[in-house]
Amino acid sequence: MTKAEIISEIAAKTGIDRATTLSVIETFTDTIKEVVKKGDSVTLRGFGSFIRKTRAQKIGRNIKAKKSVVIPQHNIPAFKAAKTFANEVR
Repeated sequence: MTKAEIISEIAAKTGIDRATTLSVIETFTDTIKEVVKKGDSVTLRGFGSFIRKTRAQKIGRNIKAKKSVVIPQHNIPAFKAAKTFANEVR
């Protein structure tokens, strides 16, 4: 499902126009991005948490050049589903 399909679905279920729904969804996702970027987490009870994970430094291989390269420590965004949500999907 794409963002456009989600917006259409929410607009149809709530009766709110698409422009307002788009604005709300955009603001929601931007807020989550900003909070996770700062290092905090966003928890939606019963749904899950958006968190920032830190990947440790490691050695990788460039197969073409046959050399080892150091991949520095870096952060990645992650989502951890709540138990209730995960159980519904199973």
